[in-house]
Amino acid sequence: MRENDFGHYIPNSFAATTLDMLNPNRSVIIDMIMVQLISVIVVMSMILIFKGGSMDSASVSYYLVGLFGSFLMLTGVYSRITR
Repeated sequence: MRENDFGHYIPNSFAATTLDMLNPNRSVIIDMIMVQLISVIVVMSMILIFKGGSMDSASVSYYLVGLFGSFLMLTGVYSRITR
């Protein structure tokens, strides 16, 4: 292998940046999970509010079960954060 202009095979700054991106802290991963769950709750709520009257009862039931499940998962993640 040939060395590059920096005198190393991989520059230290590039290696540190790569490690920071590919190995995030646990809190970052939990924050990303919480953001995804909150967005699912918001989207399902908006669908039920604006299109709930024109949907059949089976679809509304599925959305309500999904909304309830998302709330349960979000409270589970939040309870583990506060420990």
